[in-house]
Amino acid sequence: MAVPLMSFLRAFPATMEQGFIYALMALGVMITYLVLDFPDLTVDGSFPLGGAVSTSLIISGFSPLPALLLATLAGMAAGLVTGLIHVKLKIRALFSGIIVMTALYSINLRITGGSSLLSIPRDSVTLFRNNALTRLLPQAWSTLIIALALVLLAKFLLDALLNTRLGLLLRAAGDNQQVVTALGRDQGNVKILGLSLANGLVAFCGGVLCQQQRLFELSMGTGAMVLSLASVIIGVNLLKRVERLRDSTKVIIGALLYKASYGLAISLGLRPGDMKLVTALLFLGILSTRLLKGKEARDHA
Repeated sequence: MAVPLMSFLRAFPATMEQGFIYALMALGVMITYLVLDFPDLTVDGSFPLGGAVSTSLIISGFSPLPALLLATLAGMAAGLVTGLIHVKLKIRALFSGIIVMTALYSINLRITGGSSLLSIPRDSVTLFRNNALTRLLPQAWSTLIIALALVLLAKFLLDALLNTRLGLLLRAAGDNQQVVTALGRDQGNVKILGLSLANGLVAFCGGVLCQQQRLFELSMGTGAMVLSLASVIIGVNLLKRVERLRDSTKVIIGALLYKASYGLAISLGLRPGDMKLVTALLFLGILSTRLLKGKEARDHA
């Protein structure tokens, strides 16, 4: 037991880095799952879309921040298309996401020039390499600080947005559609905006991850929706009784717990290929526990 534990502790800083970065995607999924109540599978396409745009632009000589901005805008465009298909063409939410996700596979290949794998040169400037901060601090610390700063920035901006009139409309679009109508707004347009924002944040995460790893893989979006949804559900359910914590904070903690569980499982000898099964069982366990608790509460009522 001591050897796996030591292995886990050595890998813990890298696990935290990954947790903070993937928390960005989980925050995007939080908008669709908790706020809009919209099962959006576009995420599996917009995540690698952000990576493809960011990586291709940096290889072409762009600075890291403009590359991330354009990656975010590309993700927002993907969410916009999903929203338009759902709202204007009256296609079901699930099918709308599947359509755009499928189309994005080909689009991502076009962006990368037909290559399913792109590597950022070691001398290129990214958020995590060859910049002022990374020269001042050890690599492990600078990466952790940047990842933490990015997720905190996203969290505070999202919290501020949800406290505005627009945030009220987004919540109402998922919970109480009559409120949206009463406020003189079109519910469909509000959904489109929410999907655009959510996928922009997901694509931003994809761009950040590729800059951190200096690598883009076309398959990186496979299971992205499940991973993010697991982070959201873990955080929200485990911290349900902690009322002072915002949902965004719970989601970030959920992402960290998920990546820590992943790292611990690998340290205990499980193969990376086993983790899809572990995630599915973890997902099932959390959902089943919530349903059983709800049934127990109704029986005692």
